[in-house]
Amino acid sequence: MTILETARIQLREFTPEDADALVRVLSDPETMRYYPAPYDRAGVEHWIERNRQRYQDDGVGLWAMELKKTNELVGDCGIICQQVEGEYLYEIGYHLRRDLWGQGLATEAAIACRDWAFAHLKTERLISLIRPENLPSRRVAERNGMTVWKEINWPEFTHYVYSVEKPSAP
Repeated sequence: MTILETARIQLREFTPEDADALVRVLSDPETMRYYPAPYDRAGVEHWIERNRQRYQDDGVGLWAMELKKTNELVGDCGIICQQVEGEYLYEIGYHLRRDLWGQGLATEAAIACRDWAFAHLKTERLISLIRPENLPSRRVAERNGMTVWKEINWPEFTHYVYSVEKPSAP
């Protein structure tokens, strides 16, 4: 099920058949260097199932990111509900296959998710949790209109909480 489209990508719900393509993203040590460890095949399958459960429980989750030109799955981007210091907030998250970095695809997807969230969810704020040393993800958040709101330890590492507020209606 397609959730949204941009000029170059579409975001849709994951299916179990996406595991082979997603392994190329979440098992890459460089892509996952700011996570405790890259995911093995079983971890990727669990990642997909966890997001499929989020679709049912929360109405959102990380979605499969496909290139419209080829229908190739190249990553994920979406919105998940995170508990941060006792408050439930919607987070925009993204992972992109490394050979496609630097083309603006993660930014394009993140901006689309921001706009979708403010149009469809009852929230005044969106966040992205990013480790301070993760400069590429920080740049995506900044191009998405986010700024550092606060710094937290989450769950065992220091993270910046990037934030953007819903624009007020004119």
